[in-house]
Amino acid sequence: MTLSRNDAANVAKVLSEALPYIRRFAGKTLVVKYGGNAMESDELKTGFARDIVLMKAVGINPVVVHGGGPQIGDLLQRLNIESHFIDGMRVTDTATMDVVEMVLGGQVNKDIVNLINRHGGRAIGLTGKDAELIRARKLNVTRKTPEMDRPEIIDIGHVGEVANVNTQLLNMLVNSDFIPVIAPIGVGDDGASYNINADLVAGKVAEALKAEKLLLLTNISGLLDKQGEVLTGLTTEQVDRLIEDGTIYGGMLPKIRCALDAVNGGVNSAHIIDGRVPNAVLLEIFTDHGVGTLISNRRRV
Repeated sequence: MTLSRNDAANVAKVLSEALPYIRRFAGKTLVVKYGGNAMESDELKTGFARDIVLMKAVGINPVVVHGGGPQIGDLLQRLNIESHFIDGMRVTDTATMDVVEMVLGGQVNKDIVNLINRHGGRAIGLTGKDAELIRARKLNVTRKTPEMDRPEIIDIGHVGEVANVNTQLLNMLVNSDFIPVIAPIGVGDDGASYNINADLVAGKVAEALKAEKLLLLTNISGLLDKQGEVLTGLTTEQVDRLIEDGTIYGGMLPKIRCALDAVNGGVNSAHIIDGRVPNAVLLEIFTDHGVGTLISNRRRV
């Protein structure tokens, strides 16, 4: 394809704008949580894979953590296994956990690995059970109503939280020029499998690796103020105030708290970006404008 002079000039401008970012982040680790709409469109899937391969090619070390809730729900429906949710978390009995492992550790993980490899990368798929990459502990939900004397503890089955991350394995892969692709399944002390929220896994992996950035792909344009405008360049203190005044609420809270925990845990910055935008990862990392909300402990990143 032959570019017009104007198109060629625009390409040169973009490359020139990206150069300082490429130099700045070379050798650094970036953890990307991949999910939502970005996993559903062929165009977006291809764009994501090429973004990851390009990052590796210019010396950045991407680590991918993926979700797969819709795919799990589809297979459960086909198997006539009813889904139940408590506080947004899937109740995961033994039969459901078998499906979760099949979908996340098998189908979805290997599809992403294959896609990255087809575009020139060297991706390797993992679950948290491989070399005990993600040690998990059981997560219990507590609920209390005014008429209750004490909180009720609700058992939601094989749902867990991250207890520990095996950074030795990840560093070995990264330093060998592989791209780790992680399914959010952890292993408990008893060897049982646990379904863990992919945002939480990405955040804890980023913390453990002391990553430069955590990028959370979402189905919205970023963190919005009360007028519906995207907020960015936020410090953790500003985010805390937005939670207190009710600007951040509902389903966005867990994702924001994950980003806050990562930044407070040593990650330089967390980004909540719009996965519906083609090449969203590259736009956020390598351009002056970005496509989402940036949270850091500093005024400028």
